[in-house]
Amino acid sequence: MSNQLSKSSINNSESFTNSPILTVQGLGKKIQNQWLWRNLNLELLSGERVAVVGASGCGKSQLLRAIANLDPIQEGYIFFQGKSIDSCYTPQYRSQVVYLHQRPALWEGTVEDNLKQVYRLATHRQQVYNRQLILNYLQLLHKPADFLQRSVSAISGGEAQILAFLRALQLSPLVLLLDEPTASLDMATANSLEALVAAWQKEDPQRAYLWTSHDAAQLQRITHRQINLKPNE
Repeated sequence: MSNQLSKSSINNSESFTNSPILTVQGLGKKIQNQWLWRNLNLELLSGERVAVVGASGCGKSQLLRAIANLDPIQEGYIFFQGKSIDSCYTPQYRSQVVYLHQRPALWEGTVEDNLKQVYRLATHRQQVYNRQLILNYLQLLHKPADFLQRSVSAISGGEAQILAFLRALQLSPLVLLLDEPTASLDMATANSLEALVAAWQKEDPQRAYLWTSHDAAQLQRITHRQINLKPNE
């Protein structure tokens, strides 16, 4: 099955830079010798908040994973800041274009151990853990500072998702690929994570995101336009 993308219009009250931060050209992916989608083209401009929508099984998650360079594609090209991601050092690219989903993988230890562990990776050794930034984010999330000392074995699913967001956002990525990240959370936690993403984006006008969700009301709150992934007719 081949697919196409259709776009809704941008709210006229919003203004964005003309140059795309992320570009997808002629993307195609096969699963078991069948095309899931093919000839996909899209642009994400700096500052944009974009929903990727479509029926179940149309390949929304696969599209985000392909953009994150986590899964292979059979056709097409992906450009980040005008350069093909084939020419990027993959760990550096993944620190700037971050994929977040419902089931984060965590290291053993405390919440803060997990946050610090990232800086032991070769790609991030030139960066320094910023505890004050994390404390600022926790205040926004209505979480006490001692949350950092909690063992990851004792935190809830919602708190694990909060940790995953903090771990990603502390690296100051430019693009977030958000794949149903709040689908299994209670409303209060989901709202807190929405506020956290809004605060992250406000820190740098270049930052942008793609977000998939089956919650139409959520997408209405957090995005200004939609890209519809659907079969060709």
